[in-house]
Amino acid sequence: MGQPIPISLGVGYYVSDSLPLSNQRCLNVYVDIPQAASLSEATLKGGAGLTQVATSGDVLSVNRGSHVKDGKPYFVNGERVYRLDKTISALGLDEFILVELGVILGEARCSFADNGTQLIILNTAGDGYIIDETADPVYQKIDDVDFNITNGTPERVVFIDSFFVVTTSAKKIIKSFANDGLTWSALDFASAEADPDAIVAPIVVSNKLMITGTETIEGFDNLGLGGFPFQRNGLFVQKGVFAANTLVNVNDSFMFIGGGVDESPAIWTLSGAIPQKVSTTAIDAKLQTFSESEIQQAFAISYAQAGAYFVEFSLPDVTFTYDIITQLWHERQSNVPTTDITTQNTRHRVNSLVTAYGRVLCGDSQDGRIGELRLDTYTEYGNPILRQFSLQPFADMGSSVSINSVELTMESGVGNEAQPNPEIRISTSRDGKKFNDPIPMPVGKVGEFDIRQVWRRLGRFPRFGVLLFEFSDPCKFRALKLRMNVKQGAQRGR
Repeated sequence: MGQPIPISLGVGYYVSDSLPLSNQRCLNVYVDIPQAASLSEATLKGGAGLTQVATSGDVLSVNRGSHVKDGKPYFVNGERVYRLDKTISALGLDEFILVELGVILGEARCSFADNGTQLIILNTAGDGYIIDETADPVYQKIDDVDFNITNGTPERVVFIDSFFVVTTSAKKIIKSFANDGLTWSALDFASAEADPDAIVAPIVVSNKLMITGTETIEGFDNLGLGGFPFQRNGLFVQKGVFAANTLVNVNDSFMFIGGGVDESPAIWTLSGAIPQKVSTTAIDAKLQTFSESEIQQAFAISYAQAGAYFVEFSLPDVTFTYDIITQLWHERQSNVPTTDITTQNTRHRVNSLVTAYGRVLCGDSQDGRIGELRLDTYTEYGNPILRQFSLQPFADMGSSVSINSVELTMESGVGNEAQPNPEIRISTSRDGKKFNDPIPMPVGKVGEFDIRQVWRRLGRFPRFGVLLFEFSDPCKFRALKLRMNVKQGAQRGR
């Protein structure tokens, strides 16, 4: 007789540097915890796919950032700045048009801020441009020497209390005239002087100005005084930001990749004055494999979708995604075509993301496409999405275990025109490192709602085992419950 064992699906990502300890992948799927009595305490949902809404072309058009001003999204693709306009077709459908506004040189990510009318975009060379549809011209460069020369090279920009605030290479903080990003004064500056570390970037949280450095974070309040109105308010946090583009607002706090003096990189959140680490030791170990320059190139985006609130941290070859609601991590990965008509796996191809027109719109890391992130789209621009999850090792105190059966309860009958008969595959491992060949099981054609996913006689595991599931068909993915039926060995205590 076998012993039935329920296995939780709510584990998230935790790939240890010792794989026999834990090799828990959670790739392009995420944990969803029902908020009422249900079939199980945790399920797995497939991450959203991408569908194209517009494009600026394939050549020299990789996205460098995006922003929403007054409800309209703006994208920097290659060295061009675009506004994405929406119209209604004769059939009543949404149509999107990219309107080119101007040139911004460079290849690195840009910094954005707006006051509702003016949008400032900075490149890494310190060039600043303003988009203002109420002005003529709509797109113009900021030529004020007190902006781009007097107090150092502008690096990052935010907007707060009617002022554009910019940090510079001279470790200074400068501000514009009220609601006028074209006009600056050489005397309107301050320094973050509580610690001599270099300034990384500003961020505004709950209408409070924070100046982040390589080793510290300092708070400023607008005291309304003559001269420079923003003065230090006593908030001083001994954690630095290692990657400026990972600063991302999350509710009334913000997250970033950073750490203290002589600390290895980790992912932190700051709520009030208390920093809290949110990355696991498994993610910390992965971060330590990147060089300092690779960490500095990392970036973060945040968005809400279907009751989940995601924060993505993208590095050269991996994207870690944190769900604020469940406080669990998963990975995102994309499969992109190469020049030799093959494909390769990359970090999530989304380079930036904004919410506008009731849609989640994305700039791309491969070309000039503007995409929409949709839960009812099961590919990325027609390319397959590999969904994969492996669970915590199962064991019996050192005794052998034989698997009589494994049943993964899925939402069945999800076949469609693109894939009439989708399959889920299982692989097993006896060491957490090498997995055997996958065994497929049908998920169900359209309307086959009673199809069960049961694998039998999966073998004997001398010490412990790991289960790995894969799904790559362009269909809805939802794993609801997992149960194993095992026969325990008789070697305990020998």
